[in-house]
Amino acid sequence: MSLVIDHLSKRFGAVKALDDLTFEVAPGQVFGFLGANGAGKTTTMRIAVGVLEADAGQITWEGRPSTELPRSTWGYLPEERGLYPRMQVLDQLVFFAQLHGVAPDRARREANAWLRRFRAEDLATRKAEQLSKGNQQKIQFIAAVLHEPPVLLMDEPFTGLDPVNVMLLREAFLELRDRGRTVVFSTHQMEVAEALCEAVAIVDRGRMVVGGSIRDVRRSTGRRQVRISVAGDHRLPWLAAVPGTRVIQAGMDRTAVELDEGVEPDAVLAAAIAAGARVLHFELADPSLEQVFIDHVGRPVDEEVHLAPDAVDAADAPAAEALA
Repeated sequence: MSLVIDHLSKRFGAVKALDDLTFEVAPGQVFGFLGANGAGKTTTMRIAVGVLEADAGQITWEGRPSTELPRSTWGYLPEERGLYPRMQVLDQLVFFAQLHGVAPDRARREANAWLRRFRAEDLATRKAEQLSKGNQQKIQFIAAVLHEPPVLLMDEPFTGLDPVNVMLLREAFLELRDRGRTVVFSTHQMEVAEALCEAVAIVDRGRMVVGGSIRDVRRSTGRRQVRISVAGDHRLPWLAAVPGTRVIQAGMDRTAVELDEGVEPDAVLAAAIAAGARVLHFELADPSLEQVFIDHVGRPVDEEVHLAPDAVDAADAPAAEALA
């Protein structure tokens, strides 16, 4: 049975944070919950774990409403830090696991294994307030997974991580998926979702815009592209000979060229060869998720939606309450 967000609505005063939001996540899947800041991603997750109450609709897992599920169903990584600042890392990891019924010895063993996995063994005896934001993020991730919940809700998990830690977290996501866990993570970093997810939902101002498999979502705009790499002049001056084409992403390695309806990809390749260009790479391609987002939403991914004061207060509520 799947995770179902079923006609979910939520208001904060005059602001409609969620507006009849509906989508479904298959079990054992890495799923991207995508949208700009203020799109409703955090609100949805907090309703799932019981921090907020929906005005209408419900969230179900395996056919049961989230309000009837045990808290241990969820592993929740909030975007805001939810650690006890003066408590040692290992002690609080064991404490959080015990809240979900994990025996202390097992919790300590598993916590140490995860610390080694994240190359963070030296953090075990340090206080949370002594850690960098990136290391706090790793510790909070471990706290979310120690009790082995079937569903993991991760709110902007890659924010503030350096490339090495992004790689480690991505590997952990895939391993959890292979163990049968359902992983839902929110982000406005479309390239991360593109690399990790099997399916996504794009939301804007609390409403579903487009969703489904990565392939279907990328094809939802009807746009067609080719990606080409040539030796020498990367500006592709010969492209002017092919009406109905435009460069949408120029690069020293490969350049993405969008084709109008009726323009065949072979026309681009033929023009390059006719101009004497040495073609190193040529492929048909779907638009990126970022291009799909801009097409459907009509503004950049990182544009912030400003909420009313009561909505901001709810979004900034202490995250620690959701860990217990």
